[in-house]
Amino acid sequence: MNIPTLTTERLRLREFRESDFPAYVEMIGDPAVARFLADGKPLDRVNAWRQMAMFAGHWALRGYGVWAVEERATGDFIGRIGCFYPEGWPEFEIGYTLRRSAWGKGYASEGAAAALNYARTVLQKRDIISVIRPDNVGSQNVARKLGATLAETVDFYGAPALIYRYPATG
Repeated sequence: MNIPTLTTERLRLREFRESDFPAYVEMIGDPAVARFLADGKPLDRVNAWRQMAMFAGHWALRGYGVWAVEERATGDFIGRIGCFYPEGWPEFEIGYTLRRSAWGKGYASEGAAAALNYARTVLQKRDIISVIRPDNVGSQNVARKLGATLAETVDFYGAPALIYRYPATG
């Protein structure tokens, strides 16, 4: 599968590479990052590998997926952003997770805007959400900045999650 690369002013959204793994393990193993994801627990190396491989496989199975995100200026891996709809998920999602060192720089908004544009223009998706934990104020701010509004609260991995819904057009 040929995974497209998206480029923004400061970011490159690209396929995952094996060389991303050490930085991915660090990110997903950080309790401050992991507390807002899935069951809220950091992943060990084995489960981080499985998750990274699942993101790569999502492209093959669905034809779209989550990109690895790197800073264009440095080439450093800083997170993951993309289109996500695995089996059992509420709906097609734009998701974003960044290493703690990348927080507060506007990278999530910048990368998620590129992914949202891709979902609308290339994938022709109209119904798009982000699943966000109630305490994750930063992610809620990103969703609102990109035009999403709070739609509902659902049970997600045994805890409440907010569904932010993006307007059908940008």
